[in-house]
Amino acid sequence: MNNLEEAELQLSELDLLSSMFPNEDEFKMTDQLALAELKDRVERCSLEMPSSKIQFILNLELEIPDGDKMPFSLSCAFPFKYPAVLPEITVRSASLSRMQQAQLNADLIAFLKKHCAGEVCILSAREWVKDHATGYVSKDPLSSMTKLSVKKSEDIFTRLWIYSHHIYNKQKRKNIVDWAKELSLSGFSMPGKPGIICTEGPQSMCEEFWARIRRLSWQRILIRHREDIRLEGTEAEMEKQRKFSAFEEKIFDAHGTRGNHMDLGQLYHFLLENGCADVFQMYFGVEGQ
Repeated sequence: MNNLEEAELQLSELDLLSSMFPNEDEFKMTDQLALAELKDRVERCSLEMPSSKIQFILNLELEIPDGDKMPFSLSCAFPFKYPAVLPEITVRSASLSRMQQAQLNADLIAFLKKHCAGEVCILSAREWVKDHATGYVSKDPLSSMTKLSVKKSEDIFTRLWIYSHHIYNKQKRKNIVDWAKELSLSGFSMPGKPGIICTEGPQSMCEEFWARIRRLSWQRILIRHREDIRLEGTEAEMEKQRKFSAFEEKIFDAHGTRGNHMDLGQLYHFLLENGCADVFQMYFGVEGQ
């Protein structure tokens, strides 16, 4: 499948969605420029790569057992190679805890990988959410579903130390932060040359993050160091293992002719403050100071 065929399938799927959900409160494009560019490429039969990805939101209300209506949203984006690769979908609801939302999204991705690889699949994703999302909602944060997810995928706490030759691209930097937050991971990313990413949280979420990151285009990227800690299976124990309270991008006095080198001394002190100074030598082969 070439770029033009992928573009035609993307446009066809968007046309179908707009006809099925004509109201903006159900289906809303969030990047009209990307849509106009996609239409232009298809009309001109152009093989050139677009400058931005198609992005849109699908909203739906689901009825829970007590009869209340509960809103869910699917924030969707088409990678340039979609449907040859899976779409980027994040399901959100104010009624979900952070852990419930992360588990729902991980299970949706697993479903799409198994049943929809290489095919247009937004409607399939919407139907899966419609059929399964309310099962992740509970007033009891330690509901049977949450306990099951803890037992299945959160009995191992993982910390990944990722090295990249460089991280410059603004979209990549945004993806790194957005995906880490979506998957309830803490840690940090340091753009520039070299680029460093640390993510920590449930093993399944760290592995999903790494799978997404690897699909992007890199000159070189690898896991420099990995930590896996087996837990007794409680969320409180997992939180105690975190060295970082959230995920954020860190800039340490960028310098150099392109402003792409960070102050490694400041990086070392940041790692020291968070109890992980030993990884500095793993990255750079020298002791920090």
